Amino acid sequence: MTRSGTPGEGTRPRVRQAGQLGWDDGLYEEEPEQDKGSGAGSGERRAAAAEAGHRRGGPKRRAKKGRHRVLRWSASVLALLIIGGAGAGYLYYEHLNSNIKKADLTLGDKKMAGHKANAAGQTPLNILLLGSDARDSKENQKLGGAKDTFGAPPLADVQMLLHLSADRSNMSVISMPRDTMLKIPKCTNPETKRIYPATTGLSMTNETLGRGGPGCSVATWYELTGITIDHFMMIDFSGVISMADAIGGVPVCVKGNVYSHTSTGKGSGLKLEEGTTKIKGKQALQWLRTRYGFEDGTDLGRTHAQHMYMNSMVRELRKGTKLTDPGKLMNLAEAATDALTVDKGENGLGSVKKLADLTDELKKVPTKRITMTTMPNVYGTGTLKERVLPKPGDAEQLFQMVRDDVPLDGKASKRKKKAAAKKPTASPAETPVTVRNGTRTETEYAAKGRATTVKELLAGKGFTQASIDSQYAEADKRTGILYPTVDMEGNAQAVAKALGIPLSAVKKSTDVSGITLTVGSDWREDGGYHAPSADEKTPDSARALNGDDDKACMDIQPGFGW
Repeated sequence: MTRSGTPGEGTRPRVRQAGQLGWDDGLYEEEPEQDKGSGAGSGERRAAAAEAGHRRGGPKRRAKKGRHRVLRWSASVLALLIIGGAGAGYLYYEHLNSNIKKADLTLGDKKMAGHKANAAGQTPLNILLLGSDARDSKENQKLGGAKDTFGAPPLADVQMLLHLSADRSNMSVISMPRDTMLKIPKCTNPETKRIYPATTGLSMTNETLGRGGPGCSVATWYELTGITIDHFMMIDFSGVISMADAIGGVPVCVKGNVYSHTSTGKGSGLKLEEGTTKIKGKQALQWLRTRYGFEDGTDLGRTHAQHMYMNSMVRELRKGTKLTDPGKLMNLAEAATDALTVDKGENGLGSVKKLADLTDELKKVPTKRITMTTMPNVYGTGTLKERVLPKPGDAEQLFQMVRDDVPLDGKASKRKKKAAAKKPTASPAETPVTVRNGTRTETEYAAKGRATTVKELLAGKGFTQASIDSQYAEADKRTGILYPTVDMEGNAQAVAKALGIPLSAVKKSTDVSGITLTVGSDWREDGGYHAPSADEKTPDSARALNGDDDKACMDIQPGFGW
């Protein structure tokens, strides 16, 4: 029995606890083929590799030989690029549409707020790209191995949020390390109706996929970042080899000879000479999976290598690489659609045409305006010392920039237009406002009396019909104002102006019946509201990589040269 990245398509009686310390990170590494006659597999080199290889997944544990899993990276981007640029004639076969699997966008209880349009009426687009380790085909099993894990709940081991700006001038990507510890909200499996309660403590982010499907990963991202997510694309992808071959390979660079292999059999098996090499086939897959041998041997280095690969592939496609072989094109289209799971519904991405239309939007962004980043993070302490947490200040700054549609490359911030102001249709005294206390945090109870205090502030500004929602008990990191219909937008903005809340925090939502102000944990103290400033600068800790940077080159981990 195989396992699948979508609910209800595979079960397994034996479930591994991925979030526990001591979970075998060796499952993420492929046993490399023995190098014949090169001397690269010498005892001295292997000993050095074993000494240098730092494993970040938890305390060391003996790995069983032959257990290896393909690291499912965000091949969604590649699928989009290929589908959009390969030639419409081959992509509109009806059976390709039927290949695409579909699932609910979000499985959480909290409804996502709508986007705020810019002055031109345009809205941004956010897509969560998920890489699953599920094995739902013979090809995936052949590439992934680890037969004793077939049928186990899938893990979202690669998670990247792609943000396309409202004016389509720039694109940003935020990767979240797979061992990020966070709180997972309540999720309900849409097929089995099983309810997964919100976690009381911290859990690994990659466990979200096994709690009902990709919709739980979406709900978790929204809970953490406050970023409205429009779509998700999940890949359990054996087609990455076909894609790399179809465009003739992807150039990558290493600063020294590298061989990803340890004396205990871990490593992707990648072996490259110093400098730039155009990789394809199995070698491309090895690059995307390599951890031992890059930088400090952690997932952060692997993520950076994936960013380099993605940028390089985009450049190859943009500079005129052609897909002219009909046979290769058909195989590529089959592999891409068969391995893809997207959000369903009228507004979902469940057809080749919708994917192609989306790709046309992505193509509008020049490579020099693409920015790849990693969520700023810090190591935990105690039992979490080999896990990571969002870095205080820096992580929220990055999330806020995406929420506010601020380019992460910093090039267009001076041209960014402020949210358009609407004229109120009623006076403050005629405008009902519901106030909620959402100041609860992960470590503190809700600040007592905050809703009452803000209600009194509103009354002092003339909003005498303000009332309190005493039943509201949710936690909100940011103070915001929601309104249900367009005719209330001006009135909602008037409430924001009265309290010094930025207009970007005023959003339309069908989740409320009237103007609703939620006091977030960023306003726990008395006094006026002070909006946190993102100062329109991407934190250095995000390791921003520009899409036009063709000089990027991976550092090699000591002990893995040859």
